[in-house]
Amino acid sequence: MSALDPLLVLELAAIGTCTGFLAGLLGIGGGMVMVPFVTLILSHRGFPAEYTVKVAVATSLATIAFTSLSSLRAHHRRGAVLWPVVRTLAPGIVVGSALGAQVAHLLPAKVMGVFFAVFVGFSATRMLLDRKPKPSRTLPGAAATFGVGTVIGGVSALVGAGGAFISVPFMTWCNVKIHDAVGTSAALGFPIALAGTVGYIWAGHGLPQMPPGSVGYLWLPGLVFISAASMLMAPLGAHIAHRTDIRPLRKMFAFVLYGLAAYFVLR
Repeated sequence: MSALDPLLVLELAAIGTCTGFLAGLLGIGGGMVMVPFVTLILSHRGFPAEYTVKVAVATSLATIAFTSLSSLRAHHRRGAVLWPVVRTLAPGIVVGSALGAQVAHLLPAKVMGVFFAVFVGFSATRMLLDRKPKPSRTLPGAAATFGVGTVIGGVSALVGAGGAFISVPFMTWCNVKIHDAVGTSAALGFPIALAGTVGYIWAGHGLPQMPPGSVGYLWLPGLVFISAASMLMAPLGAHIAHRTDIRPLRKMFAFVLYGLAAYFVLR
């Protein structure tokens, strides 16, 4: 497979277009869409099954490093980023993300696939039920927050996500306003993605039979073309979201996610 095969470029651009649009429209993490389809692309091109999911997860994390910066700027301008919370959670997140990448390297591909399927199914159920956490308390102390950050970073690195599916419910549960929780989560996405990507590059260094253009588990063609298309389409999705009742769309998309989860389990 040529790294710049025109058909491959179109496929990656299509993934980025869908990922960015859905992220802006429905507020979902890119990993839920990106990981299954990057895995499918690599599998159909004959790359070893023990690598494809891990390459897809690493590439998803690297893409989040770029998209989170764009989101962070928008939330920061609105004063919705709680920087003291970022500074408290970030150390644990960096440790957890780096460790999560090493754990992923050691896990069999089938276990990684099932773990990702559980993550997608959990996310789909949350979208379907649309439950809002009831804020009832304040953020815990430094030691407990470090532990929470480690869990957020570790799980995010395993599934190629930016961590919002854990950090936003956690912060709202701790009496942080939802808009501040979303903005702060956007800021936390960058250290998750950066530490996780570095971890996957290190863990995958020197492996044979990797896709052309790979650095460790990171697949550079996927990063470049998916990121570019995603960043272009996310504002359009957000624009439509502010003018449309997206609740029915979220419920419909939840069933699509169940289908993706079933695909990972069955394969």
